[in-house]
Formats: sequence, C-alpha cells, structure tokens
Amino acid sequence: MADPKASVVLIEDDPQIRRFLVAALELHGYAPHEAATANEGLRLVTSRQPDLVILDLGLPDLSGLDVIRRLREWYTRPILVLSARTREQDKVAALDLGADDYLTKPFGIDELLARLRVALRHLAGQQAGDADGRIEVDGLVIDAGARRVLKHGADVHLTPREYRLLLALAGQRGKVLTHRQLLREVWGPSHVESPQYLRIYMRALRAKIEDDPTRPRWLLTEIGVGYRFADAG
Repeated sequence: MADPKASVVLIEDDPQIRRFLVAALELHGYAPHEAATANEGLRLVTSRQPDLVILDLGLPDLSGLDVIRRLREWYTRPILVLSARTREQDKVAALDLGADDYLTKPFGIDELLARLRVALRHLAGQQAGDADGRIEVDGLVIDAGARRVLKHGADVHLTPREYRLLLALAGQRGKVLTHRQLLREVWGPSHVESPQYLRIYMRALRAKIEDDPTRPRWLLTEIGVGYRFADAG
C-alpha cells in the first residue's frame, strides 16, 4: 500500500478513465484529486501541492505539453504522462519539457502503480537528500563522494565521461532521460544534436557495468527516446 499521505492530481478529460483511476488510486492508499481540463488541473496543483501529477496530453482547453511547461516553472515533483499518443516525438517532447515518465493508453493498472511507486521513491530520495552521495543497488555501488564505482566489490575503472553519464542516469534512477537531456548534461549544450556520442559511450559503459551487456539489467534503452537506470524495486 502507498503512504496514505501521498496525494495525486489527475488531469484527464475522459470521465470513464478518470473514475477508474480515482477508484484504483484510492484502493491502493493514494489521495487523488481530479480535474477534467488543463486550467482546472493547473489551479488544483497550485492549491493542493500534490506529491505527483498524472497528466493526459489531449485536453480540451490547453495542450498537455503546455501544462508541463507551465508546471515546470515552479513545480518540482514528478509528472507522469498518461496519453493515447504513441509517437516517439510526443514522448520526447513531454520528457524534454520535464515529465518524469510516459505511459501510453491502453495501460495496465499494475504498470501504472509501479511507475507511481518509482516516481515517489525518487521524490523521497530527493527530499531526504543523499548526504554521502552513495548509490548502492544489488552489488553495484556508485560513490559520488569518492568518485568510485564498484561492481560486486571490485573497482570499475571508468573514463571521466563514462562516469558522468553513469552518475546522470543513476542519480535519477527509474526516470527516463532523453538523448538531448543526457547530451546536454554530459557533453554540453553544443552537442545536443550528436546522439552518436551517446551510443558509443553507452555501449562502453554497459560493457563495464552490466553482467551481460547484450541484456542490460541497469542501463535500459527507451527506444527512440533515451535511457533510464532501472529502479531497484
């Protein structure tokens, strides 16, 4: 069960989907608040300050992308997009604007709840802070303070660029980071149109981090969108 204090604002114009989601969220211990339009949703997020927002892109009064853009001017908590739009361009646009995850309709409620748990764990980690800068997941240790990476107790020797790429992904584990976001963070804004750099370094990083680089456990590809570091749970 979720923490009963975890509040969710659902911005969805389809009344049947909205009723279904509200019932499912309440059943699993969340406190949902619903809005049928973008403007109503923006007001609700402002007044409720929820832990997470679930957002449809096809709203009657304003594009969901515009909602993400407006929310990210001040709202720092997770935004999960739930949309019938399946084009990679739509996913990339939403994630680049600051959405944390993107789930397409039709969807399974178990998958949605799993995505919510990942987003809320990430939020809890951000709020608690990581005093020693240490990430430890099933035999893989990333010690940002010591700039050291260990796999099953053995040192992993990474280049500075490989290390920055790993840290960018692991620091937001469970969250999809687009090609542009990673290129901007690791290589700088002048390289956002150079995805070949990312592919080369990701291949090298998997060879050092993964037990089987052809079937990665941690460094996962979101086809056409970007990469994410798998959440341990």
